[in-house]
Amino acid sequence: MTTADLGMPGTGGLAGVPTTDAKQSAKEFKSDQEVRWCPGCGDYVVLNAVQSFLPSLGLKRENIVFISGIGCSSRFPYYMNTYGMHSIHGRAPAIATGLATSRPDLSVWVVTGDGDALSIGGNHLIHALRRNVNLKILLFNNRIYGLTKGQYSPTSEVGKVTKSTPVGSLDHPFNPVSLALGAEASFVGRVIDSDRAGVTETLRAAAEHRGSALVEIYQNCPIFNDGAFDVLKDADEKARRIIPLRHGEPITFGPEESRYAVVSDRAGALRIAKLSEVDEADVVVHDATRADPSYAFALSRLGGQDLNPTVTGIFRAAQRPTYDDLARDQVAEEERISPPDLQSLLNGNDTWRI
Repeated sequence: MTTADLGMPGTGGLAGVPTTDAKQSAKEFKSDQEVRWCPGCGDYVVLNAVQSFLPSLGLKRENIVFISGIGCSSRFPYYMNTYGMHSIHGRAPAIATGLATSRPDLSVWVVTGDGDALSIGGNHLIHALRRNVNLKILLFNNRIYGLTKGQYSPTSEVGKVTKSTPVGSLDHPFNPVSLALGAEASFVGRVIDSDRAGVTETLRAAAEHRGSALVEIYQNCPIFNDGAFDVLKDADEKARRIIPLRHGEPITFGPEESRYAVVSDRAGALRIAKLSEVDEADVVVHDATRADPSYAFALSRLGGQDLNPTVTGIFRAAQRPTYDDLARDQVAEEERISPPDLQSLLNGNDTWRI
């Protein structure tokens, strides 16, 4: 899926970023650094997917930047043969905001995890999303602190037994998609690390979107939280639990012999019903481009920590002005009206003589 499939300009997020006519390969986007994640880590799939689809965007590698915070996923910039920065805990969105605002010729990506983004970095994340900065944020969610050896995270389920909660966590977990939509992110998606096609499709649409794009990635940590999403990878359970979103298509799911649908009640709330027991006209047709985020938010509330069910795909892909475009336009207008004069500023009303 691309943004063109969503009824939006296909390369809005890439406008102003220099392109190349030279044919590129995934190999050119791989750095010379040895990839150091644990065997079986879901990060490998995401890294390979990104390295594989970026050449198709036709961007120059020197105009792509990956910025990360702290965590296992934050090794990402080392493995990309682009510009990158391994920044500080939770602050990647703030650094990326400055970069995106000052350099419209760059495609700026943030790589973060559930601990990095939703704990110490929560404030930076929500403000980047509400401002609609032209950033692409990959949020790796393994429901655990992996780099610091297995403490519970902001997305760990209630009752989670870890090194820091030996008798079970009491914290109510975040739903990252709901959080992003509450901050009015203009693009929000969710994918599973084992679904290579889904990861590629959603990330491509995020890259082409102009504005803040957050993609939550369910990612397995084989050492400290192994099997957290296995129920979504089992063939039978996958068919029964996963609700795939396709713009412009009725939202139905389940095995052929027992299909379900998402329907809207009279109050506008969404619920799940057996397809055979509802009128076809009552089945919700997915519209990711709605300006009001409440519909996408309602979708994000279907299911819970038990992953039954789990909604995947693109929840929202709406258009609204971006912070960085508005900031540059504001500066240009002020310079047109009143050209900058450093000496006048130094001698202005905020100076005095003693």
